[in-house]
Amino acid sequence: MKVHHAPNSRSVRALWLLNELELPYDVEIYPLGDKSMRTPEYLKIHPLGRVPALEDNGVTIFESGAITQYVLSKYGNGRLIPTADSSEYPAYLQWLHYAEGMIMPQVNIIVVETIFLPEERRNQTNVDRATKLLSRMLTAIDLHMENREFLAGEFSGADIMTGHACIVSGRLGADISDKNNVKAYIDRLEKRPALKKAWATK
Repeated sequence: MKVHHAPNSRSVRALWLLNELELPYDVEIYPLGDKSMRTPEYLKIHPLGRVPALEDNGVTIFESGAITQYVLSKYGNGRLIPTADSSEYPAYLQWLHYAEGMIMPQVNIIVVETIFLPEERRNQTNVDRATKLLSRMLTAIDLHMENREFLAGEFSGADIMTGHACIVSGRLGADISDKNNVKAYIDRLEKRPALKKAWATK
């Protein structure tokens, strides 16, 4: 397998997953916004010129959630996913998709408005609105994590998806001072060797 990766992006999830499963892979590293991701060759791999993208024996797949589901289905051997008859399975599905549906849209707005746009084009109203919504999204996780170590029983793909989104939110300055469960959850995740290795891939 080969992962197309940019540090501090969603592609960290793909590396984290493969590290947790101890699967071998190659990695192609790009700086965020690298022009090589706009070449015709790379656009055949990811038509939007983004990361992550995974190449696996003639299969090419992008989107971190799809990559997570693909890898777990093909190579997981039952790891990192509750069985379909488990009481935790509905929670697993919910939180697997929560990251992209609820958290990352707000994160995207904050990143664009505070990092990518030149100062004269930034809109503080957009940042304030996204920050307020992000707090609400993290509150839902905080409530769910009461007396829980992970989102769906044991550590799973849902933690790779939504856990990563929680970590990124905290790094971007989201106020989690009143969300003790989220703070403790982030701390547990950050201690995982597989995630440390993914963050360090630059």
